[in-house]
Amino acid sequence: MAKTSGAYTCTECGWQTSKWVGRCGECQQWGTVVEQARTGASLARTTRAAAPAAGREARPITELSGDSVRHHQTGIGELDRVLGGGVVPGAAILFSGEPGVGKSTLLLDAAARAAQTGARVLYASGEESTGQIRMRAERTGALHDTLYLASETDLATVLGHIEAVDPELVIVDSVQTLASDQIDGGAGGPAQVREVAAALIRAAKGRGTPVILVGHVTKDGSVAGPRLLEHLVDVVCHFEGDRQTSLRFLRTLKNRYGPTDEVGCFEMTDRGISEVPDPSGLFLSRTASPVSGTCATVAMEGRRALPVEVQALVAKSATPNPRRVTGGVDPSRVAMILAVLERRFGARLHDQDVYVSTVGGVKLAEPAADLAIALAVLSALADRPLPHDLAAFGEISLAGEIRPVSGGAQRSTEAARLGYVRVVDSSAQTLDRARSEAGF
Repeated sequence: MAKTSGAYTCTECGWQTSKWVGRCGECQQWGTVVEQARTGASLARTTRAAAPAAGREARPITELSGDSVRHHQTGIGELDRVLGGGVVPGAAILFSGEPGVGKSTLLLDAAARAAQTGARVLYASGEESTGQIRMRAERTGALHDTLYLASETDLATVLGHIEAVDPELVIVDSVQTLASDQIDGGAGGPAQVREVAAALIRAAKGRGTPVILVGHVTKDGSVAGPRLLEHLVDVVCHFEGDRQTSLRFLRTLKNRYGPTDEVGCFEMTDRGISEVPDPSGLFLSRTASPVSGTCATVAMEGRRALPVEVQALVAKSATPNPRRVTGGVDPSRVAMILAVLERRFGARLHDQDVYVSTVGGVKLAEPAADLAIALAVLSALADRPLPHDLAAFGEISLAGEIRPVSGGAQRSTEAARLGYVRVVDSSAQTLDRARSEAGF
């Protein structure tokens, strides 16, 4: 018997060390380093070449056809937009999001839409009973004869349901609730999540059936479980939204079959989640007369142009340190814009409380909103409203210049379509000229 040599491997990222440590030296995760004993004979063993199975020989790419892996629409336009046109046969899709944001409701609706076309759909849940799912389906109108429900937490049983039903779409809610009796540890552990995901993905690839896996997220917003899970799947979608508002956004973080810059808009209602094909008016205020401190901009969410209203309020500070409060915009970006306005433009803001927010709970992360924020702050400082038919977008540099942004032509077209006659962009070049074009 050869002598056993010990090795320790991180179950999250695969990092190896010769001795046990409590924290991985690569991904910095705690409690993920485990021992993997190997014999000297196994270390010396090599993998021998094997002949490929019949029909699986390597062929020139020009002789292969892609007709069998075309996108199939789910019946929800916004979901199809994010997925690049629909689901692809054999694709593994990871659907993540915070608890209570509406992942299960949206996927149950997608399952019912697919079942309405005559396809058999299997919805396996490890978190709810079939009765609870049926109750939610009655409320949202997601009842159909070819939609099969199963409440299971055992991986082998779920695979058995797939064999018995022979579905054309499988939804597993969630991957952290399933466990395999072949792997030590409870459900949700790194080893269990990896084994469950790998088994379901093998079933998807082998049968040509798309599988949607629901994944929980941690406090920092990342997918719970090993990061290897994101590398195994073909598509990673993140469903996000503020619980105080009914608006929800679906974003793609990874997509092997389509773009990764698309965003889907949904609205939570008492009858489930409904898609919002044209969210143009969701992020604009409805005031009858112009109000100082408001300016409209056009943000790019993927390839979609969305009009967003930025609001600012400037008030005399009663404390030595003025407050800078933001909502929906980057605080550091706002602080930089205020510094540029005071240093390059001469605006007196060092003794003023400044509040900047967006309408509708949308988040602006791109620098194209800099010019709208600056004009809104200047309007609030002078207490002079901007025209209702004006929109502004452009990046402000530290030198006080207005720089062009991507998608300028599309932003201008969307602004004109919504009735914004005057557009202030990088053609103004300076803040002085931008304020002059804004008319105040």
